[in-house]
Amino acid sequence: MPIRVQNDLPVKEILEQENIFVMDEHRAVHQDIRPIRIGLLNLMPLKEDTELQILRSLSNTPLQVDVVFVNVSSHVSKNTSTSHLNKFYLPFTDIKDQKFDGFIITGAPVEQIPFEEVDYWEELTEIMEWTKTHVTSTLHLCWGAQAALYYHYGINKEPLEEKLFGVFWHKVLNRKIPLVRGFDDVFLAPHSRHTDVPVEKLRADDRITILAESEKAGVFLSMAEEGRQIFVMGHPEYDRITLDGEYKRDLSKGLPIKMPENYYPENNPENKPLLTWRAHGNNLYTNWLNYYVYQVTPYDMIGTPF
Repeated sequence: MPIRVQNDLPVKEILEQENIFVMDEHRAVHQDIRPIRIGLLNLMPLKEDTELQILRSLSNTPLQVDVVFVNVSSHVSKNTSTSHLNKFYLPFTDIKDQKFDGFIITGAPVEQIPFEEVDYWEELTEIMEWTKTHVTSTLHLCWGAQAALYYHYGINKEPLEEKLFGVFWHKVLNRKIPLVRGFDDVFLAPHSRHTDVPVEKLRADDRITILAESEKAGVFLSMAEEGRQIFVMGHPEYDRITLDGEYKRDLSKGLPIKMPENYYPENNPENKPLLTWRAHGNNLYTNWLNYYVYQVTPYDMIGTPF
């Protein structure tokens, strides 16, 4: 089934070229189906790249998914045009009285700043509080996961000695949980961050269930409230060249950056990176949509389990 997007969203053409079933608004209104309604709070600077990655990840299910792009009003984006934001995004104030089947809060390149000093922190805390009463399940990614763990559970991030950067092996800890159904015992996933939430802090809180972790990269996947809050510390949505772009960007700026681990064949940046995490990344999003959104939300969204 298709991803439902606005008629002239720029990444729609790219998705169609990848043979991903995309349905525009004109066709969708003629179908007697209530699509799964997903809000995407996109905090990343290159918003169109993130749109493409998330839409691609949501496309591998038999569900019709209607994605609503949301942005914060308390921050001015420097890397995405105002016309794009005005045309395809809604401010939180426009959707705060609505209910969503699922909601995604992305990462943001602000992890080395204390949470309270992020210019949109107050608005983000309002959104995170709102998800507790207006969303069936919320998926938090990377810094978004760190922010949610801090806001909801008081567990703060800690700086790493050097950037965690590359593709790392993880092991599944509890395969009885539907979120990791279909996962292999071990799997790969990308990370790109300067901070971490130590596994000891998460294990000490019995409200949080750790589902997958890595010896090198720490906790990758955890959840709380029986899946109403899900925390992903890495970037399973990244495409093949995302880490390559980050690496070469930092090199060009003269920033201290090591080559991403376990990424380039023969550790040669001239070689095309291998895409080794896509299947498990898609599986994660599919399991989330199926078991924690679709199977739980009533058809009319009345009586949603809050």
